[in-house]
Amino acid sequence: MVSIAIVYFSGQGHTKLMAEALAEGVTSTGGEAQLLRITGEQIANGRWKDDAMLATLGAADGIAFGSPTYMGGIAGQFKCFLDAASATWFQQGWKDKIAGGFTHSGSPNGDKQGTLLYLAINAAQHGMIWVGLTDMPDPETGVNRLGSFMGVMGYSDLDMSGAPSKVEPGDLESAKLYGQRLAAIASKMAG
Repeated sequence: MVSIAIVYFSGQGHTKLMAEALAEGVTSTGGEAQLLRITGEQIANGRWKDDAMLATLGAADGIAFGSPTYMGGIAGQFKCFLDAASATWFQQGWKDKIAGGFTHSGSPNGDKQGTLLYLAINAAQHGMIWVGLTDMPDPETGVNRLGSFMGVMGYSDLDMSGAPSKVEPGDLESAKLYGQRLAAIASKMAG
């Protein structure tokens, strides 16, 4: 059984919903999904610290990285995590693992491509193998409705009312399909 670790930060809950859908996709193939949420409590004096989470990531067959897109890039909390993972980079601890990414913002574009590119570059620096989304945009189901092939993008209208977070069904289905793809490729890589 392959294991996909899904490490993410979610400010308002949208990225969390996408992470859960991705995990559902992994488990639907018989794989194991590990949801690892980055929280503010893991950051002290501007530095992220959670050795147990890094160990979990090191043991996984693949890693999916998720961050909301804030001002055209990843969330600061997620950046703190990636900076802390540089110790893993020095040892090439994630080399040859599969990697993927997902993001969400309150705008149809919101420069989400910048977030996915940042995540892919980080994965490349770690020697990981990036997996894109291959599902064609489908206006009937909403799958890949934003036309992203670098990874999964989600978009919800900004809602500052405090209501529970909602993500479009097509974006959640895209994340689920992506989880299935990540698990399938990790399984092939495991041989």
